[in-house]
Parts: sequence; structure tokens; C-alpha cells
Amino acid sequence: MSFISKYKEILCVFVSIILYFIIAYFLERTAFYTLLLLWVSLFGCFYVVIKSSTLTTANLIGIAIVFRLVFLFAIPNLSQDFYRFIWDGRMILAGFNPYLSLPETFIQQGIQPITEAYQLYEGMGEMNGSHYTNYPPLNQLCFFIAALFASKSIFGSVIVLRTLITLADLGILYFGKKLLERLQLPVRNIFWYALNPFIIIEMTGNLHFEPVMLFFLVWSFYKLHQQKWVWAAVLLACSVSVKLIPLLFLPLFFQWFVKNRNNKSGFYIKSYINLGLFYLICLTSIVVLFLPFYSSELMANYANSVGLWFRNFEFNASFYYIFREIGYLFRGYNEIAIIGKITPILTILFLIYITFFRNNKNFTQTISALLFGLCFYYFTATTVHPWYLATPLILGVFTKYKFPVVWSFVIILSYQAYANFPWRENLYFVALEYIILYGFLIFEIKKNKRVIKQ
Repeated sequence: MSFISKYKEILCVFVSIILYFIIAYFLERTAFYTLLLLWVSLFGCFYVVIKSSTLTTANLIGIAIVFRLVFLFAIPNLSQDFYRFIWDGRMILAGFNPYLSLPETFIQQGIQPITEAYQLYEGMGEMNGSHYTNYPPLNQLCFFIAALFASKSIFGSVIVLRTLITLADLGILYFGKKLLERLQLPVRNIFWYALNPFIIIEMTGNLHFEPVMLFFLVWSFYKLHQQKWVWAAVLLACSVSVKLIPLLFLPLFFQWFVKNRNNKSGFYIKSYINLGLFYLICLTSIVVLFLPFYSSELMANYANSVGLWFRNFEFNASFYYIFREIGYLFRGYNEIAIIGKITPILTILFLIYITFFRNNKNFTQTISALLFGLCFYYFTATTVHPWYLATPLILGVFTKYKFPVVWSFVIILSYQAYANFPWRENLYFVALEYIILYGFLIFEIKKNKRVIKQ
């Protein structure tokens, strides 16, 4: 046996550390083909490591932590959103409500409400600075913590934000492992998330806060499987209060409460009551978390900011781009304002279908329903940023589907848009991404044969 074949896992770990270091400290956002080469190499190493029979669970946890520590002192170079995170946190520390003001208003008036205001505005960009913040209250709490510990240093704020995201990933590892054990699934499944290069680069590296949302979500799942649904409702509310996307999941818990195998027919009324209380506790908790920021302008500003994602923005879309081309063909102009209103309705109809007509009685089936419901929304959305895929990826850990892993690999093709200045998408790359994804998805559907009625 050669040295390489004997120690290939260790070799892949060291190669990954070097590649992550290059991405963290030397890569330019516009260097797409360099990023592509590094990305493909990291996924190759990732596959070798996760399939290793010699590395223990403890080894894999240690490797996951080391990979994240590589990025600790790096300023994100593939995303500029973190500048807005720091701005919002410092605004709260200065006594401002971040939901009620626009960064550009202060800059245009020559006012610096916070330290490094001009640097932060320049970093976040004009588009970001001209919109009201759309980050929910617990996400704002994370930004505030960064401001509390580093109110005068962007670099210090980055370290605090990255530490919070890393701690959240450790929480996902902890509760994800416990949930997998309860579901009698392989514990090593959690490393399809924890060691995935996409997660390490997009979340730890680029400071997107999906891990904090997913920490509360996985913890909520764990409590729900323990039948501690009151705690599960509160934790789900915390997840929504980091990112709004788990709101889509609320209808899909219907069968878990009402048609759970542990419920006898005589207890259906109690099941409906428990379901209603679950929803009430969850929604009430969300409202309570928003209360510190409440004002008469809050809802209007927040709804307007969120609505922009449906009415104005386009990026890495799938079926929407097909609908858009049909609109150009028949109407001669971009129909995003109309299509952006129709696709959420289609998502709601699909969620209703899988809520009432799909067999979601055991917990794995329920999570599979969440996965397909969310992916349907992304397949029809006008905007699918890379970091959105963290949620399908973690949901896939608790199912038999691996297409989210494939998507996390091919999502790198969307970064080709940033190789241009100003950024411009090459739809051939977008098409290639979704052809590979849908091809593998169809393969898995045929392989499992019972995606809807499993």
C-alpha cells in the first residue's frame, strides 16, 4: 500500500487547510476560475474525508473546527453583507432603531451616526445602503453583540460575528447528532453539513447567519421529537427571528401533531388543540421578539424591504428565468412584478398539497416534506443566493436525499456573475447548475420511488 493511499484522509485534511487559507486571505471575488478550481478540489477532499472509515466522529468534529479557525482573522472577500450587519449593530448600540433609517440618508447629509460610518457604507454598497434592513430581531442581537465588543473596529466586529457563527455550527453538530440518534440514522450524516466546503466558505468565511437560524431549527426539531412541543415552538420562533424562511415550515407540522402514529383516534381533538397552541406559542414568541423594535413605521419598512426580493431582484433563478423569457416573448418586457406575486402563491399551493396529501406521519417523512417544500420555493424564486442552500443541506442530513449536497457543489457556478464588473450573470452557467441539480434530483426520485408517498 502506497503512502498516499494509506494516509489519503490526512493528506486531504492538510490540502483543505491550505486551500481554505488561500480562499480566506488571498482570493479576489472576481477570480472566478481560480475559485472554481479551489472549490472543486475542496469538494474532492471533502468526499474522501467524509467517506473515510479510519477517521472517528471525534476526529471529524476536530477537523470541522480547525477548518473554521482558518478563517478567524480573515475579512470576507466573497460577500459584502457583513458591513450592513456591523452598521445595524452599531446603530442599536448608539440608541437608533435600525429598522427606521437608511444608511444612505446619513451619508448624504454628511452625518456619521456611528464609528467608521463612511467605511461601512462604502463596503456595503449603494444598493444595500439604500434599503431598510430586513434582518429579524435575533439576527440584530448578534450584530449588537459584535458592536458591544468591537464598536470601533471592523476587524474586531468580524471576529465576533465569526465566533458566533462557529458556536452556532457547534450547536448544530451537538443537537444534530442527538436527533440523528433518535431517528436511528447514521450519526456521520451531520458531517455532510459540518464539513461541507460550501458551509465553511459561505457561512464561516462570508459571515452569513444561516447557522444561527439552523441551530435553533435543529434544536426545535430535537425537542419536537421528544414531544416537548412547547419548547419546540419557542425555539422555532427563535429560528424565524434570525431568518424568516422557517415560517414556510409551519403548515407542514400538521400531520406530525394530528396523524402521528402515537395518537389514538380518540385523541384527535387534543392533537388539534396542541397544534393550535404550537402555532400560537410560535407566532406570539415572534411578536414578542420584535417588540423592542416596534414603531408605527416598522411593519411598513420591513414589508417593503422583504417585498423587494420578490419584485425587484433577480439572481441565480431557475424556473423564474424561463417564465421571464416567456414574458419577454409575449409582452416584450420583464414581468418580474407579476411573476414575483405568482410564485409565492404556487409555493403556498404546493405546501398545502404536501401538508394534507403527502404521508408525513413519522419525523423523517416530516423533514422530507420540509425539504421539498422549501426547495419548491427556491426552484420558483426570483433570487437564490448561494447561502440560501444551507437550510436544504441541513434538512437533507435527516433524510435519504443527497441532492442538496450536489446543489451545494454546483452553486459555485452562480459566482461567475461576480467575475464581471458590474456583475452580470451568464445564463449558460446558471443553466448548467440547474441541469446537473435536476438531473440528480430526478435520479434520486426514481431511485427512492416514493418521494411523495414514502
